[in-house]
Order: sequence, then structure tokens, then C-alpha cells
Amino acid sequence: MTRVSLLYSRFQVFAVITAVYIVCHGVTAWIVTPVQALFLPELTVFASLVYLPHGVRVLSVWLFGWKAVLPLAFGAFLSELMFTDAGILQLMQPVLLESIAVGAVSALAAFGLFRLLGRPLHAGLARRMEWKWLLAAGALASVINSLGQSVVFSGLIFPGDQLPVMAVYAAGDLIGLTACMVALMLIFRWLRLAGENRLSQK
Repeated sequence: MTRVSLLYSRFQVFAVITAVYIVCHGVTAWIVTPVQALFLPELTVFASLVYLPHGVRVLSVWLFGWKAVLPLAFGAFLSELMFTDAGILQLMQPVLLESIAVGAVSALAAFGLFRLLGRPLHAGLARRMEWKWLLAAGALASVINSLGQSVVFSGLIFPGDQLPVMAVYAAGDLIGLTACMVALMLIFRWLRLAGENRLSQK
């Protein structure tokens, strides 16, 4: 592979991860957040009960390892600029970059811990997905993320709200990951059925 084609391949990966992250964040911001704000307005500023981009984090790190961190951070930064209300963005501005960094590395840290425990989960050449272990890695990443975000936002969250915010972060990340994985399973199923139909028609 030439240097130009290698750079082009890396740019494609960067662009796809960033774009998918932004789309998932947009779905969360436009659909989940307004509904959640009706019931949990004091927590919605900081965390979502269904945060689809966490699924993007976990699946991207599973596929590309540490190379996914920068596009994840860039996608998160653009998403905040595009979808976050100006007043909330101003409130979060002092710690926004720290929050983005925590989110971007949370999945990488979880996969790293699994590797240290003798269970490396990164995708191999066959790209075989182990659903249960990916969910476990995603759950650990959501815990890491919720702990990190609670530290980042500790100066902005009322002390009585810190545990509920952590719980919403962890639950939202895990539900978002589950939703992404279900969608991926349905896509794989559709692709397999489409392939079988093409073979049967030959």
C-alpha cells in the first residue's frame, strides 16, 4: 500500500467515524433529549438516558483501536457545536474539552483493561463480533465515562444530583450501545438474507 493510499484509507476511517458519531448525536439531541427533558430536566443538561454515540465509541474502538479516539473526539466536538443549546454550551464551556476527552478514551480504556485481564476484544482479521463481550466492554466503558464525567462536571452539578447524573450517564451509554448493536444485528441479518436471495436466484 502506497503512502497516498494509506493516508486516504485513514482519512476515510476518520470521516466515517466522525460522521456516524454526529448522526447518532443528532438523533439523541432531536428525539431523546426533548422527551427526557419533560421528566428529568435537571439531569438532561448533563446526560442522556439513551446515548447512541456510546455505541459508536465502543464499535469504533473494537474495529480500529486507538486510531478511533481522535475522530471520536472530533465528532463529539462538532456535535456539541451543532446540537447543544447556546446557553448550555456556554455553561459547559470551561470543561467541554475535558468532557469530550473522557468520552473519547472511555471505550479505549475499557478494552485496555480487558486486554490486561487476558481477554483482548479488538476485532481480528475475520471481524467476528462477540456480542456478550462487547456489551461487557461497553458496560465497563460506560462506568469509566460516568465516573470521569462526574469529576469533570463536579463544579457544575449540585452535590445531591451527582449520583443521579452518574446513573443516567451509565444507563444511557449502555442503552445506547445496546440500541446500536441491535441495529447492527438487523443490518447483518438483512445483508445475509439479501445474499441468500441473490444466490437462490442464480
